[in-house]
Amino acid sequence: MCRIQYLYTFAAALAFAAKNAAGAFTVGSPLGLGAGTTGGSGGDVVYPTSNAELVAYLNDTRPFVVVLNRTFDFRGTEGTTTEIGCRPIKTRRCIAARNGFQGQDVILQEGGMKNTGGCTNGTEVTVTYDNAAIRRALVRDNKTIRGIGKNGVLIGKGLSLRNNVIVQNVHITELNPHLVWGGDAIFVPGSNGGTTVGNNVWLDHVKVSRVGRQMVATNSAGVAGMTISNSDFDGRTDFSSSCDGHHYWTFLFYGRKTAISMVNNYVRGTSGRSFKAGGVEGVNVVVHAVNNYWGDNSGHSFDVNANGYVLAEGNYFDNTTQPLLPGTKGDLYAYNGMDDADLCTSYLGRPCKANVLVNSGGFTSRNGALALEAMKAYPNIIDYSSVSTSTSNVEKQHVLPFGLPNSTKASTLSSTKDLAKEWAETTGNFGVGKLN
Repeated sequence: MCRIQYLYTFAAALAFAAKNAAGAFTVGSPLGLGAGTTGGSGGDVVYPTSNAELVAYLNDTRPFVVVLNRTFDFRGTEGTTTEIGCRPIKTRRCIAARNGFQGQDVILQEGGMKNTGGCTNGTEVTVTYDNAAIRRALVRDNKTIRGIGKNGVLIGKGLSLRNNVIVQNVHITELNPHLVWGGDAIFVPGSNGGTTVGNNVWLDHVKVSRVGRQMVATNSAGVAGMTISNSDFDGRTDFSSSCDGHHYWTFLFYGRKTAISMVNNYVRGTSGRSFKAGGVEGVNVVVHAVNNYWGDNSGHSFDVNANGYVLAEGNYFDNTTQPLLPGTKGDLYAYNGMDDADLCTSYLGRPCKANVLVNSGGFTSRNGALALEAMKAYPNIIDYSSVSTSTSNVEKQHVLPFGLPNSTKASTLSSTKDLAKEWAETTGNFGVGKLN
């Protein structure tokens, strides 16, 4: 009798611990415009063991903390397609150059040869691609996707996120890197078929590499509050539209109402659109880029276009040819420490942190006052403090076997100039900085 009672008590304790440890798999909480994102907190903790189980958990309407402790390889699982595609003039020139790099051909979209993005002066060519990479897994509301160590890897499949979603410590890679439109790693379109503005998305300690199209894209209705933090966007590739081993299609921020904080990220080996904000009718995109490191970027980093409003402060550009794509459209305030007056104090009631450029091109404001006027609608931008990026009081949670989480106070973000060094020293998880 005692043994039966013991087993019952032990089983009940396990069930209680599993249920209540859901929040323990998420370290910290998001700074910036994604603040308030809770993901699958309060839901069951699940450990998918197959591709089918993973997709089913993500597509479920219930809240879940989905723990990835293995690699999920989707390549070949949904077949391949061979069809007529586009070989743009850049790729033809790359082939002729014989410089050791390969260009990208293009999967044709509904616009055909004349109206598919990336198919400039294209000629027909046969392309073959893996179907799984262009069919993103749907992640419904109230989900946390949490990788353990460096085991949480998604190969050949991206994610389409809805509301209140956390993706932490996950590596997404191998999305038809040889083809433009070969696959987006993370896509955020809003909800209800892209008709309703989404909210509360946090990408943290994510790594993205070897994709065909965007590493992160927002579109359609957009997302009213998203934070991208402590993540590693690795543009090094065998196939690039710029024919130099640097990925061009990095971040594309569209959406009817989109507001994004980029904090403490390492963006490297790209040649363009890292990021592009605005540029089409009917969008309104606000980006607060703070404490990020752009390194070894052979083309442009920021592309700020019509209906895009950007505040860039405390960022570090190292060996970046064009931190800002030249133009007249779009609104950007980029404090460089040498302005006659820091407009941030006038508009936001606080000073801005200066951006730093090393072996890089120019980075100056464009319609800076208009950009800051747009920021006034966001308290999390007004209240931002550079102190929060160096000595955060966010608690880190740890999962104990058969127990509830303990917590310790810890610094979470680094000085920007040391961010690349911290990334190199981060060996036990993805992104920038140690996760416990």
